[in-house]
Amino acid sequence: MPRSHSAPDPNGFWRSCDDEQPGVSIRPLRHADLAAVLGHLDRHDHGQDPGDTLGSGTPAPVVAVRVRASVGRPGASAQGEYRRRRAAELAVWTRSLPWRVLALVTACLASWLAAAQVAAHLAAPAGVTVAAGLGWLLRFRPSPDTVAWRRGAAGERRTARLLAPLERRGWAVLHDLAIPGTQANIDHLVIGPGGVLVIDSKQYRGQLHLDRYGMVWHGRHLLVSALRKARWQADQADEVLGIADINVAAVVAVHGASIPWGYLQADGVTLVRGRRVPDLLQMLPATLGPERVVWLANRARLRFHAAT
Repeated sequence: MPRSHSAPDPNGFWRSCDDEQPGVSIRPLRHADLAAVLGHLDRHDHGQDPGDTLGSGTPAPVVAVRVRASVGRPGASAQGEYRRRRAAELAVWTRSLPWRVLALVTACLASWLAAAQVAAHLAAPAGVTVAAGLGWLLRFRPSPDTVAWRRGAAGERRTARLLAPLERRGWAVLHDLAIPGTQANIDHLVIGPGGVLVIDSKQYRGQLHLDRYGMVWHGRHLLVSALRKARWQADQADEVLGIADINVAAVVAVHGASIPWGYLQADGVTLVRGRRVPDLLQMLPATLGPERVVWLANRARLRFHAAT
């Protein structure tokens, strides 16, 4: 990954990357910018395949370098949490295995004896059928909460695939970043001509909707907690980067569920369909020059580390 080269001061000491800031005039990324871009996307839905989100219809910014600053692996911490939870549940299931086997054998014998009294030739099939049915019911299955972590990891990997082509357009993409001093992580941090954004990947089913009070719902579940978490992650990224004239925006990339008009905005967070995220980033007003993007990417790479 390109590095920012520091230069010695008049006393012969070398300045650190944190002290070196290219003289590029910028302004913070505002919520209104996201609203304007999403409105434009809504009026001009490309209808492209997810793998073709950077088609010729979207103008590419002029950049000097290709920025590659990936720190973690997409979905690594979520996949790790899934494996830990699954292992713990499997250990509990294994401890109860003798009782499960005993119940299976008892039910099989009972069905065999009952069937033998009716018709001897039905005894064996009845025993096998009962054994197969109970074996299926008593098999190990991870809990829905545990499976949700696996789906979340898949959603993060899908978002990462959609973001990957942006590196050729002057964007730096970092994945699965640990937030210092906490056990939380940032799914994706993107830095480019359009600013700095935290993207939280979510894998939902069904449909999201906005009520008359401006609250976002997923079926019967209110998404207040998820939106506050995304906003908090953006605030933490802003604090870690520590650049006064840059605001980090919060975006939730939604996979699986449909969103009315393709996007929603609530509590300072933009929810957008996953395949539309690259278009959203490409159409943001250019506020950062190539040198500034490289410098910020290096700063993020040095100040964050992988969550796993």
